[in-house]
Amino acid sequence: MKIVIIPGLTLPEVSDSNLASIRKAAGDGAEVVICTPDSAHNEISDTDVVLGFVSQRMFKMAARLRWVHAIASGVDAFLYPEFVNGEVILTSEKGLVGEHLADHGFGLLLMLTRQLAAALRYGPDSWNHRPEMRFQEVELTGLTMGIVGFGGTGRAMARRAAAFGMKCIALDRDPVRTSPEVDRIMVPEQLPELLGASDVVSICTPLTSETRNLMNADAFEAMKASAFLVNVTRGEVMEEDALVHALKTGQIRGAALDVVPREPLPESSELWTLENVVMTPHTAGASQYRADRNVERFVRNLSRLRNNLPLEGVIDKNLGY
Repeated sequence: MKIVIIPGLTLPEVSDSNLASIRKAAGDGAEVVICTPDSAHNEISDTDVVLGFVSQRMFKMAARLRWVHAIASGVDAFLYPEFVNGEVILTSEKGLVGEHLADHGFGLLLMLTRQLAAALRYGPDSWNHRPEMRFQEVELTGLTMGIVGFGGTGRAMARRAAAFGMKCIALDRDPVRTSPEVDRIMVPEQLPELLGASDVVSICTPLTSETRNLMNADAFEAMKASAFLVNVTRGEVMEEDALVHALKTGQIRGAALDVVPREPLPESSELWTLENVVMTPHTAGASQYRADRNVERFVRNLSRLRNNLPLEGVIDKNLGY
């Protein structure tokens, strides 16, 4: 077996201990190669397993490839026709990143609800704005969070919402999923109902053909004027023009965003100028535990592959998650 490791943003390097675990799981006689995205083209033709990203060009050269483990939770970049229609298995770290994404989402939300962003914006002058800031502060207890996408990140958001005393409703393709923190799980066709009932809408869905531009003009119109939008998963789920319009006209109260439809967001975007928006540059996915968690799953899957057992974190390539 030949294994190629291609480090990237979420796995910038492979530690000695992780490499030793990979070699042990691969078994005697396995070849393990660490290379850059450019040099990977020279290794891919006789490779069986890849840990990292495989471009469309590389995939066409990979005659022996059996399995790719993505070093990302979102796999939309892999969904080119050759991969989707082929027999190569795709796994990812889905289900392993929800905790730190939810931490970040609530941090951004609190920047708005507790006027923290305003205090930072005013700086030394903030004391002079104290009355208006106090008037605009929002307590989360008793409010309803609507969670769009009830996978690992959605569940992590629900646990935090419950800890804040919020009620939770969720929307998912699989409405039979249960959680003690959620009162009701709806199907995608009920999105307008969820949006209209929510004080905070949390986008926790992957990017697929069905979710691209899901938050469009109609969606924002369905939201409460007092509602906040939180998105720490995929920016392309939102239509930028519709989002800007909703924020400028008071269709929604504010937006807490780690992701945006265009990344990096151009300086010309009006999102930079709106005081009811807080943004971070797609950094919610970072955690001191992330790389090790992902490699540990990869190691478990190597052992499962060698023993002809089902792998963890398998992606349905037709659904995109």
